[in-house]
Amino acid sequence: MIAEEAFQRFDRIKREYPEKFAHEQAIFGRIRPGNRIFIGTACGEPQYLVRSLVEYVQSHPKALLDAEVFHVWTLGVAPYADEKFKDNFRLNSFFIGNNTRESVNKGLSDYTPVFLSAVPNLFSRGFVKIDVALIQTSLPDDHGYMSLGISVDIVKAAVDNASLVVAQVNSRMPRVHGESFLHVRDVDFMVAHDEPLLEYEAFIPDEVTERIGRNVGRLVQDGDVIQVGYGTIPNAILSHLRNKRHLGVHTELLTDGVIDLMKAGVIDNSRKELNRGKTVAAFCMGKKETYEFLHDNPSIEFRPVNYTNNPLVIARHRNMTAINSALEIDLTGQATAESIGNYFYSGIGGQADFMRGAVLSQGGKTILALQSTAEEGEFSRIVTSLKDGAGVTLTRGDIHYVVTEYGIAYLHGKNVRERAMDLISIAHPKFRSRLIEGAKQLNLIYKDQSFVPGEGGEYPEDLETARRTDVALDILLRPVRLSDEHLMKDFFYSLSDESMYHRFISTRRDMPHERLQKFVAIDYTKEMVILATVEDEGKEHVVGLAQYLIDSETNVAEVAFVVKDDYQNKGIGKEMLSYLAYIARKKGLHGFTAEVLMENRGMLRLFERAGFVIEKRLDAGLYELKMSFRETAR
Repeated sequence: MIAEEAFQRFDRIKREYPEKFAHEQAIFGRIRPGNRIFIGTACGEPQYLVRSLVEYVQSHPKALLDAEVFHVWTLGVAPYADEKFKDNFRLNSFFIGNNTRESVNKGLSDYTPVFLSAVPNLFSRGFVKIDVALIQTSLPDDHGYMSLGISVDIVKAAVDNASLVVAQVNSRMPRVHGESFLHVRDVDFMVAHDEPLLEYEAFIPDEVTERIGRNVGRLVQDGDVIQVGYGTIPNAILSHLRNKRHLGVHTELLTDGVIDLMKAGVIDNSRKELNRGKTVAAFCMGKKETYEFLHDNPSIEFRPVNYTNNPLVIARHRNMTAINSALEIDLTGQATAESIGNYFYSGIGGQADFMRGAVLSQGGKTILALQSTAEEGEFSRIVTSLKDGAGVTLTRGDIHYVVTEYGIAYLHGKNVRERAMDLISIAHPKFRSRLIEGAKQLNLIYKDQSFVPGEGGEYPEDLETARRTDVALDILLRPVRLSDEHLMKDFFYSLSDESMYHRFISTRRDMPHERLQKFVAIDYTKEMVILATVEDEGKEHVVGLAQYLIDSETNVAEVAFVVKDDYQNKGIGKEMLSYLAYIARKKGLHGFTAEVLMENRGMLRLFERAGFVIEKRLDAGLYELKMSFRETAR
């Protein structure tokens, strides 16, 4: 409840500034034909003023003609986009929402593609002239200042440049700190009307978005400064950051998920070098409880988008992590978040600002998170080429990571062939064959690129596991991916002649594409390749490889190992063998076979100490081993 003294304060304002109060009919009578009218953003939309304006036009159809209406995005009423008002209003939107999408695509409304950070400058320089601004504010404080509350974004710039400013004063609008304040003198008219603020509630994440959220959560590190967009996927992402510490926030949009992490102490902004201790945003879309948390909270500041979305400001944050989504991404790494072909869907918005700012940040990274399919699985969001007419929102240089429910693709610094293979590996399995063929036709990948379709080629993510060896070395054991060819090439060429000879029982040193892809394009139901990897400065390195190939007649598997020379005698082989045996047992295999050179004492000891029942046969300097899982040695 708003205290009685607040209403008394407002009554005092009325007495001090009587000229600022008038009936809506008289206020709207000041708007001239052809005027450009700005309306506050999203959940901050002054619903009562919009309804009253439309009612005024309905009762005075000739009084207001050919008015142009500007806004970023509307969640509420948008009657000015209705065809029946085409003689009165023409909508011009900087971002397209559900309420205006059909109107734009039918040619009844306009869409202005622009970086959101640039809009205030368009207003101030008069490239986009604003005659009237309809906004919503909190009640005035003792000093006559009202807060723009949950919508500062481009609203502040519209107020600063409009000839006529009309404020709907709503006691339910929170008083938000930052550059959100206007004095009573800054507005021309005030209309007191209380009503619930618009609320935005994201859909409850399903299993697919939960998997995406888990994958993104692996990329966010303690102390990162994050920006996250809106929708179901960002909601799932935020829910998987609860185990992080000391996160900061510099974002365009503030959501319920961010507030939940602030309440949990995960976000404390303690490591930010810019605006330390402050969550910085431009506007908020959330629930009533979130708005209540914002009220008079000094740990949160709202700023205009020419600050929050300025890539140079964003880049001043170390470890800036920008997390956004898209409608489609092609195999070269360019993405659209604006349109499906020629069909305008949303807009540039602020994601390009944040992605480019994060690229410039010291230690920064950009993450594009998207569901692998659209329209209930009918279409792949990873495509060989963007649809004709699609707007390229993010270029090939803007994206570091792409995340789907099927995994993580790292694109930064990789060539087109590597990018294509990485993206195909995280596409929905039913589209991968088609993507492989499309990539071959476009000469993006090798013409002879192998691929295992169906269940056998689906990456078994559940087999990824972290281990610590006997010498306290942390490694990741994971199945090989189709996109790992470049990692495998580096690994094999890093081995000594002796290690290569012990592994292949051959003096051959070359590892061409034709040979390498036999290690990565595998049928996981018939064979397994497990890599041991370590991470160094964010880059994954292969330090060991273990593999088996199942003999379907005997139900045993031939096994082989190799460990990078400078990582030998650190317990990696022991961990790989133990894990490979665990996987084989789960598949119901009876045991392993192996061929080991007599001089390879280390490998022999590894097998002998693994607890198998072993039969050995020596022939021409080569041990043939049969290792049974049926019973353990004593």
